[in-house]
Amino acid sequence: MTRRIFIDKQSPKAYHALVQTSEAVRATAADAGLERSVVELVNLRVSQLNGCAYCLDVHTKAALRAGESTRRLGVLAAWRDTGLFTPLERAALALAEATTVPSDAAAQEAAYAEALEVLTEDQISAVIWVAVTINAFNRVSILSKHPVH
Repeated sequence: MTRRIFIDKQSPKAYHALVQTSEAVRATAADAGLERSVVELVNLRVSQLNGCAYCLDVHTKAALRAGESTRRLGVLAAWRDTGLFTPLERAALALAEATTVPSDAAAQEAAYAEALEVLTEDQISAVIWVAVTINAFNRVSILSKHPVH
């Protein structure tokens, strides 16, 4: 395997700006009335789609601290096929997937339409920002090959 540079360590100012963005996004989500568990479900689903082992590890622990159950976390990758998620969570997950894979225009339109029915405008904005931010962290960790200990 090729040696990797931990870009968060190599460029700490840029990484710190991303961390600050994440903190602002977390506050935005809270202000919009999104529970921390919803934010962590979005973080996890996006990290699943991107295959980021490091972020999956970090956000599984955070989801459990936020009160998420192991049962729901275990089926998160197949959330559409269960009745375990609320309409708000389903709308947030669909919107997060559409943000992560924007090239699927039909899925994006369907997700946005569902979000408009279930979420407030502030919540839609917050979910998109959460997905954008975790996508950025996924890229940092994947390309740096951050280890899971």
